[in-house]
Amino acid sequence: MSAALRFNVMHFMPYVHLPENHKDYKSTWVSFPNKYYDPHKGYELYQQYLSQLVLADKLGYDAIVVNEHHNTVYSMMACPSIIAATLIPQTQNAKICVWGTPPNFMLPNRLAEEYAMLDVLSKGRLEVAFPLGTGMEYWSNPVNPATARDKFRESLKIILQAWTEDGPTTHYGEHYTYRFLNPWPRPFQRPHPPCYIVGTGSPETIDIAAEYGFGYASVFVTQQRAAELNETLRQRAQSFGNNLRPDQFPLQTWVYVAETQEQAEREFIGHFQRFFEDFARTSPQYLAPPGYLSVDQLKQRAALADKMHGGFDFEAISKSFFIAVGTPEKVANQIGEWSVKMKTNHFNNVMHVADMPHWKCVKNLTLFAEEVMPRLRSRSSQYRMAAE
Repeated sequence: MSAALRFNVMHFMPYVHLPENHKDYKSTWVSFPNKYYDPHKGYELYQQYLSQLVLADKLGYDAIVVNEHHNTVYSMMACPSIIAATLIPQTQNAKICVWGTPPNFMLPNRLAEEYAMLDVLSKGRLEVAFPLGTGMEYWSNPVNPATARDKFRESLKIILQAWTEDGPTTHYGEHYTYRFLNPWPRPFQRPHPPCYIVGTGSPETIDIAAEYGFGYASVFVTQQRAAELNETLRQRAQSFGNNLRPDQFPLQTWVYVAETQEQAEREFIGHFQRFFEDFARTSPQYLAPPGYLSVDQLKQRAALADKMHGGFDFEAISKSFFIAVGTPEKVANQIGEWSVKMKTNHFNNVMHVADMPHWKCVKNLTLFAEEVMPRLRSRSSQYRMAAE
């Protein structure tokens, strides 16, 4: 295990100006009317969010993570590569992580070229993750969810071929044909930027990460389920001859730091509740379009959804998921425990939630960088020994 603990800042860039009647709509994804989007307010939000991520680079965070969603107030990053390109000239040291565009939503050669451009522009600071995309994305894009996994796998093969083999090469597949796969530019990093798979535990995506030796980021799963997925991936990867490193298991956490426990909870919980009840609000229909999940996975997701939507209970959610809210010492201790439990040194921290105002995000970023990261890095050797 690498001695260095790694701290990312992940942002969703939500559109926070919900209309008073937003509760009248069963979902703030897919069908929530875009007449409620004000581009002038959107402009101000983009400037605010970008300034937060530039601050993260100045404060010494290791990486900035952007991601893709469509037709939703949850995120204004329908094209995360544009956000990444905006951040590259404004940052100096942080890795730029596009986690990411579902490859089955684009022509894979175009995505390979797009990411290669970002890698060259950043002089090798790019990392990419390949998600299948939430069920909601399939109502927003003309992609058949029943063939999504096959297209996903074939797209990855094409992207890796484009990055690693001298062109022109050819590809004749079920979904794509290339007589001249010959992208310009090629990635700055050789053989290619670090890659991850993002998922919620489907065996099919676990096997893809295991086969390619990619990292894996499980999102919106319980602590117990995340530990099970990480261990399954380690074992499956070994069967393909791949030994994954601790830094290939980024752990998504929700973090808020304040001077006292009471102040941290007072400043954070209301926004976290609005995230679940308003910004992430969707329907079973949109969450699982026909063909998107196997029958077994559909049953498992439905059971989890029942637990998560039984009314907001911060204490219960905090025990189930990776949520660290409190003083610097408490947050550091919590993350240290997760490092050992999950056998990881890589933390993907969500530090802005829902309608959190700018000053709270800045405070959170600053206190974590100045009070939490030094505590954890001073103890990194003990976490490393415990996790090995």
